Amino acid sequence: MTQITPGALPAELHKAADTVTRLLSKLEESSVAEPSELPGWTRGHVLAHLAGISNAMARQLEYARRGETVELYDGGMDGRTKAIELAAGHSLAQHTESVKTAVGSAIAAFDALGPDDWQAHIAYRDGIVFDGGLALWRELTIHASDLRLGFGPETWSRPFCEHLISFLAARVPETYKLVLQPTGLPQLSIGSGGTSIAITGMLTDIAAWLAGREPSLGSLRATAAADGVELPELLPWPAAQPAAR
Repeated sequence: MTQITPGALPAELHKAADTVTRLLSKLEESSVAEPSELPGWTRGHVLAHLAGISNAMARQLEYARRGETVELYDGGMDGRTKAIELAAGHSLAQHTESVKTAVGSAIAAFDALGPDDWQAHIAYRDGIVFDGGLALWRELTIHASDLRLGFGPETWSRPFCEHLISFLAARVPETYKLVLQPTGLPQLSIGSGGTSIAITGMLTDIAAWLAGREPSLGSLRATAAADGVELPELLPWPAAQPAAR
């Protein structure tokens, strides 16, 4: 797999941000309260989260520029959850304003980085600014699909899917080795357990499944020793802090 670099990431962030902005224009007032792809969350919840994570990442960079760190969310994950619940019921106009402003601020913060700034320490995952950029890429892209507005996982780019597979390799249980066989592309393995399972299908379906989303092309098939088997249960999403989503 080709790994994304700090030099290439800003262009991908702009694409993801443009997708979110475009999807906002497809919403109507009544559709904000309709269900998203996430159980228990409306589209309003997803929009509130998009604004929240964008503001959070912009703040990570603000502190990193000063050589300081700050927790991702005020009040930790409890604060995150409360903020989402409070904002979920906002009007379409309020959501549009908050998401556009927050995403725009985050993208501008990443655009302003110099070559060395990507290595600055941040609190998110006790990592560096580059980790924060990758996280924002994931959040914008995956949650754009969660809005159920015609931008499903089948639209995810190859670079994004390859990054997602690498990041989500941590979800493979220690007893398994998954041999991923994306249609028309080289196979790769994740996990190092003694039980091998081959997962075949379109690259986007493989990435969606690893991300806990519905494979939108329905192409996945799992086999072990040439026999069809169920897709294995995966471990929780890797996170800096425990989170439901």
